[in-house]
Amino acid sequence: MAKELVLVLDFGGQYNQLIARRVRELSVYSEMVPYNISYEEVVDKNPGAIILTGGPNSIHEPGAPACDERIFQLGIPVLGICYGMHVMTQMLGGKVEACASMREYGRTFLKPTGSDLIYDGLGNEMQVWMSHGDSVQVLPEGFAITASTDSCPIAAMSNPGRKLYGVQFHPEVKHTIHGMEILANFLFKTAGLKADWDLADFISESVADIKARVGGKKVLCALSGGVDSSVAAALVHKAVGDQLVCVYVDNGLMRKGESEQVISTFQDKMKMNLIFVDASQRFLSRLAGVADPEAKRKIIGEEFIRVFEEEKGKLGEIDYLVQGTIYPDVIESGTSTAHTIKSHHNVGGLPEDIDFALLEPLRLLFKDEVRLIGEKIGLDAGLIWRQPFPGPGLGVRVLEEVTAEKLALLREADAIVQEEIKRAGLDREMWQAFAVLPPVRSVGVMGDARTYAYPVIIRAVVSDDAMTAEWARLPYELLDIISRRIVNEVRGINRVAYDITSKPPGTIEWE
Repeated sequence: MAKELVLVLDFGGQYNQLIARRVRELSVYSEMVPYNISYEEVVDKNPGAIILTGGPNSIHEPGAPACDERIFQLGIPVLGICYGMHVMTQMLGGKVEACASMREYGRTFLKPTGSDLIYDGLGNEMQVWMSHGDSVQVLPEGFAITASTDSCPIAAMSNPGRKLYGVQFHPEVKHTIHGMEILANFLFKTAGLKADWDLADFISESVADIKARVGGKKVLCALSGGVDSSVAAALVHKAVGDQLVCVYVDNGLMRKGESEQVISTFQDKMKMNLIFVDASQRFLSRLAGVADPEAKRKIIGEEFIRVFEEEKGKLGEIDYLVQGTIYPDVIESGTSTAHTIKSHHNVGGLPEDIDFALLEPLRLLFKDEVRLIGEKIGLDAGLIWRQPFPGPGLGVRVLEEVTAEKLALLREADAIVQEEIKRAGLDREMWQAFAVLPPVRSVGVMGDARTYAYPVIIRAVVSDDAMTAEWARLPYELLDIISRRIVNEVRGINRVAYDITSKPPGTIEWE
């Protein structure tokens, strides 16, 4: 029996895949497609509902993204979010203008003004998250205002007869307190969909797809030992078994004890075919004198691929390369509609002449979904719950030029951060916690003597998906222990600072 489908039309906003993810959390299968998908393709896919996402553009810009207007005539429930609401308004004869005073960004309070089912059971006021420079000024014919804020009179609108709904705020982010209930009300109360999908379906479909695509050919896995590459390797192994060869490259940019742990886990415990390559000097030579973070990322990404191509040459005919790319990597590397925030070695750093076909089975998933898949296919909990680690490793946590000396300092400081957060029982609560080494030194006093040494910056954040993140309110006592241990135990570091910037406006990594 065919499952329910929600099409998410991507207009380029940073949180757009988060919308598709939230729909899947509600056990309805979602698929993200370009905003300019053809009318015929939409009809062929036969969705039960459509969501138009936010985006970075103004509807008034020349060539501003727009969908096929006939989508609104299909009788399929459509929800427009932020820019998606503007597209709906403009195409159906309403009017969108720049906000009168300034763009609205951040938390505000929404007041539903009618009996719209989207807000059913949610009370008379709720906190929502806004991010817009334009707003609806004149409703399309047949629409009514269904919610407002103090600064946005038309914060939501609907035409229930045509099953068309628009919201100026972002229900997909955690800062909108009842965001999941609003999406659930749209899916189940207005669109009448059934909750009939879960990650077990994703696993079985992915395994079948990999089998069909790979056939009898061999596959090489870029195994880092992190959550993403480990789950990707296990998923591909489930599909093709001994056709999979895993290669772990020690690029000299790994955390303390990481290479030893990877070998123990995958070679000794999981009995996978693992090849260990020590390429640390090779990577450090390529990075010598390079300060720009994007240049470092691309050098590291290219060098990874070259190492794998060399291993391929030793192994014979291998056609596919597995990478643990997940959606935050993709969206932050830029898509056809999203603005590039940074390249990623799994995405934006790949050389144009790459000699592999890529298998990226986790490309449309978020980290917590990846962990759930890992649990379902039987991976060790200790591995599944490891903190995310960037593909370029400590290369992007040593700011500016990377040297062996700086890496040694950072590796020891970072290990102390990990140890103390785990000892405090907070490791599962953190999305990431790590140390950063900036390219400055300062004067200090240790043992009545003057020192001139590096500081380290501690970064700890909490998040559900890495698309947004809040700085972790670590106890002062814990920060004190971490600080004292680092300056006492790591010779060459004499200060410790704590980063209290959330994402946005910052990113999780410092670069």
